[in-house]
Amino acid sequence: MTRVRVRGIYATALTAVYLDDGHTVVQASEPIRERFDASFPDDPPEATVETTADRQGVGLSGAPSAVASLRERCTGIEDDALDWDEAVPAGAVFDARVAETTGGGAVLDLGEGREAYLPFDAADGYVETGDALRVQIRDPAPPWLDGRATAATALRTPGVGALAALEEGDALVAATPDGTAEHELVQTTEMLNVDVPDAWAVRWGRAADGASFAALREALETAVERVDELEQALDEAGEVDAPRAVYRPLETAWVWFGRGARFALDDRRSGATATMPGHHRTKAATPAASRAVDFAEAVGVEAEEFPFDAVSAAFGPREGDTLAIEHGKPSGRLITLGSGTVTNCEPSTGKVTLEREMHPGGTYDALGTEREAGDVATTRFQEGREWYMTRYETSDGTSKGTYVNVSTPVELFPDAVRYVDLQVDVVKYPDGTVEVVDEDELEADVEADDVPRSLADRALDVADRLANGLRE
Repeated sequence: MTRVRVRGIYATALTAVYLDDGHTVVQASEPIRERFDASFPDDPPEATVETTADRQGVGLSGAPSAVASLRERCTGIEDDALDWDEAVPAGAVFDARVAETTGGGAVLDLGEGREAYLPFDAADGYVETGDALRVQIRDPAPPWLDGRATAATALRTPGVGALAALEEGDALVAATPDGTAEHELVQTTEMLNVDVPDAWAVRWGRAADGASFAALREALETAVERVDELEQALDEAGEVDAPRAVYRPLETAWVWFGRGARFALDDRRSGATATMPGHHRTKAATPAASRAVDFAEAVGVEAEEFPFDAVSAAFGPREGDTLAIEHGKPSGRLITLGSGTVTNCEPSTGKVTLEREMHPGGTYDALGTEREAGDVATTRFQEGREWYMTRYETSDGTSKGTYVNVSTPVELFPDAVRYVDLQVDVVKYPDGTVEVVDEDELEADVEADDVPRSLADRALDVADRLANGLRE
């Protein structure tokens, strides 16, 4: 089975999932070691699973077969756990063309629609538009975040969560866990009797601190093997010929957890430690909310169901707040549909009403009515509901139609409404006619493996029920 390193707010739940499947969790944090009656070796992982910066999901990077196995288990948690391939994976080497420069770095064209960002302090020398560079991907970016993968010109052995890596450099040891040259690993490196190639330096990872001598030697030997593979790929590629992919030893994939998946993960976590209802849902909201969850569980606060009213009162949304509508797509992209003012909030029922003043120009999607100055969109959301309704009206209250989005269960975070749109919608025209639209787009997403069949069938059922209700 797979050796996996897990980090972030989903670590306990996913550790339970992976251990049950027979995988080996390595380099575990101290809380994980305390919560499970299991062995957690410090061996190098074949893949890592780490919570994304916005806490909405996880990124998986590592050997292709390992990523595939771990990814399948993540999406199997609940059918609103959606996954996507990464075209610019961790550790990949590209010949890139500088498309443009910004204040702090350069936007790189990697070919075939791929892009990355090169910070100037990660570049070897001056960089300007049109330059051709050989770069390596350091940090891939989730498709739903507004950012690009980060690259560097210095090369490093591909690996994620490794005890040891090799990077271009003259010193024997380039980095230690505490960042000092006095760390005992500096001397230990010489004692390992591993022949490190010329012009490459050892970068010891955090997990190397306290690892066994045998584990350190194995990790360094593996890093040397990866240098050989990398140098062979570079030799075969020859001179820089941008834009193109040169070397792709690892795969990276992304999994976004919907509300249903977060609650399913709560169930798995509760088998290992005290877990309040809505643990992951609340932690995904803000860092402050995440800390509050830790405190509540530490002092033994009990709740029978997700306390949306308490979470909303403490962190939002509240009446008068500005709330963005973050409209996820089955492709993994995220579109912000604009922001509105919370005109009504019912914490006890999880209901929020949002009003937006519309800008003139064009027509309302599917309704066909013109968007004019003074129009107002009134949208009603409810935490956990698989749809939301928007009514468009003129400044004098004349209806321009009603639009109902069918989606994954809605989550009302302090500064944004989050969900993934499931394409199929229900519209009610100004004349009262009701129609279900865009079923073909949902079917196309199912065929593209972007939406599970079970989730699509549920969305179609929701749309039919909504249409029948609007016709009454």
